[in-house]
Amino acid sequence: MSTTSTVPAALALASRLIACPSVTPATGAVFTAMEEMLTPLGFTVERFVCGEAPDGPVENLLAVRDSGAPGPHFAFAGHLDVVPPGNNWTSDPFTPELRGDLLYGRGAVDMKGSIACFVAALAAAPGLPGTVSLIITGDEEGPAVHGTVALMERMAERGVKPDLCLVGEPTSVNRLGDMVKIGRRGSVNMWITVNGMQGHVAYPHLADNPIPRLLRILTAIEAIELDAGTDWFQPSNIEITDITVGNPATNVIPAQATARLSIRFNDQHSGAGLVERIRALVEAEGGVLEAKISGEAFLTAPGTFSTLISNAIQTVTGIAPELSTTGGTSDARFLSKLCPVVEFGLTNATMHKLDEAVAVQDLEQLTAIYGDILERVLAN
Repeated sequence: MSTTSTVPAALALASRLIACPSVTPATGAVFTAMEEMLTPLGFTVERFVCGEAPDGPVENLLAVRDSGAPGPHFAFAGHLDVVPPGNNWTSDPFTPELRGDLLYGRGAVDMKGSIACFVAALAAAPGLPGTVSLIITGDEEGPAVHGTVALMERMAERGVKPDLCLVGEPTSVNRLGDMVKIGRRGSVNMWITVNGMQGHVAYPHLADNPIPRLLRILTAIEAIELDAGTDWFQPSNIEITDITVGNPATNVIPAQATARLSIRFNDQHSGAGLVERIRALVEAEGGVLEAKISGEAFLTAPGTFSTLISNAIQTVTGIAPELSTTGGTSDARFLSKLCPVVEFGLTNATMHKLDEAVAVQDLEQLTAIYGDILERVLAN
């Protein structure tokens, strides 16, 4: 599509990013496009690649602009990788197409559109005091092993530490500006294995059936009520997501039974504490537990930062956003260790779906909101 000077800046930038296929883990052209957008705006851009297959290689980008004038350090974080597009799109998912008032393409809302809006806002507001940085990864939609965590390590080496961070995830639900995320629940996955001894069902005394022991474990887990929720978080929940025995024979006692759990938890718990609680139940029945903590719960308590963002949204859209901690995990779970973090971005109705699309008006308004936020943080 045309990206002449008559096209709104965010629309042109979003189109350029969408046109670079970047299924997670992402490297290459999309980061080159990002670097070419930021360098003329005075940013020092560092790109580096981490990891090997299957979780890598992953490219990351750290861009910093220090005005030399006193002021806070404001960071914007996001990801250029996207989920696989799937089949049966109306148009090529990596050929941005403007149809009516909508821009179609994979990443339009999650989250190349938001990144484009932030760059457009920066371009429209030169000369701001303080420091601005962009923390951009190619590994948010995947395992997130070599992405934002690696960026944070590089930032620590460089002495780069923001005072505030805005993550541009698509948080809006029904219309742009109706929801801001001030926290997220933590996530941990667990795998339970119970070993027995294979044998003939007619001779159970010569075998050891692991299934009854696994069932007792799962019954005990299912009886757990972790909490009733808090002022800002819904109740934590444990979900049994898989049970596998894989026994094709009707007359054989199996040698092994396994199950998988997923726990989403609020800030009343830690991942390690939940793992040990479940481990005790599993080991009491002779089972073995493996666990992977994807992230801890975090909350940026309502206050100055969330109020500033809410005021910027209301100035542009007339909407007073809801502050929320709902939804899945994001890279804010890592960045919250650095500084206060809030998430705000486009409407999420089409993210990860066929024919993902963003309204041109939303790109224009989000650019204005991000510009207002920059002014409020850096110029006041």
